[in-house]
Amino acid sequence: MDFSNHTLVSEFVLLGFSHMTHGRVYLILLFLTIYLVTILGNFMIITLILVDSHLHSPMYFFLSHLSCLDVCYSTVTVPRILANILLQRHTISYNLCLTQMFFLMAFSGSECWFLAIMAYDRYAAICQPLHYSHLMSPRVCMQAAVIIWIWGFLDSAVHTALASNFHFCGHNQIYHIFCDLPPLLKIACGDKFVSEITIQVATVFVGLGPFLFVVISYFYILATILRIRSNTGRHKAFSTCISHVMVVLLYFGNGSVNYYQPSAGYSLETDTLISTMYCIVTPMVNPLIYSLRNKEVKGALRKILERHRRM
Repeated sequence: MDFSNHTLVSEFVLLGFSHMTHGRVYLILLFLTIYLVTILGNFMIITLILVDSHLHSPMYFFLSHLSCLDVCYSTVTVPRILANILLQRHTISYNLCLTQMFFLMAFSGSECWFLAIMAYDRYAAICQPLHYSHLMSPRVCMQAAVIIWIWGFLDSAVHTALASNFHFCGHNQIYHIFCDLPPLLKIACGDKFVSEITIQVATVFVGLGPFLFVVISYFYILATILRIRSNTGRHKAFSTCISHVMVVLLYFGNGSVNYYQPSAGYSLETDTLISTMYCIVTPMVNPLIYSLRNKEVKGALRKILERHRRM
């Protein structure tokens, strides 16, 4: 197909909140509050892990990376959404759209695998306690973190490079609240076979793969916990996993609804709500889950507050 006569697209229109004519001030205040809670909550988690020696363990090492990803993920999306709602100008330039998509995919892909490695950490601690220090040594943890970050950005670079070759035939209205590959692919014209195949492959390695890794890890964890004779021992073992299980269910649950849509797709209003839950609410809830459900994190926070009270 010859694209020489097709209109070039210099900017896109994000339709997610473009239909809102009333209540913009309340929506801005709501999103701004959520964003501030997200930033403060995740930085609190990172700070506690850095200053409290009791949190210098593999689980909290990976949790600090997870909090960093939540800050980055939220920062890539929320400020732009707030600016669009405030200015009532729901456009984004072509280059900025691809840039936003690149970082979104890099951070979301990395977060999937950090959740998976955190599940492996729980498996090693509960199922292989005698080998835990070897399986999750500082060197192994650092290597795993570096590999996950690099993998996330490499995967995103491939998709962004493919998306940069899309032809849009003058269609520039994106039925979404931010730039992402699936909504861009929907409005692209021409041969999209390579991109669609690449997305399917990436879905296995970036989405389904980590989720299955988590499920298998917790299968062995549950089997080991059930073999513990005392109720106290079972409760103690499982209590170390509750926060992580809740975050996994929240993240992969929202992600599957956001990305694995039915062939007919959702309505614009439904898609906007789902995308808001995934990219705005989830990064805020993660630190709340770990701070409210985790005794060690609550203990570290209590120590810091008491220290400041004495000063």
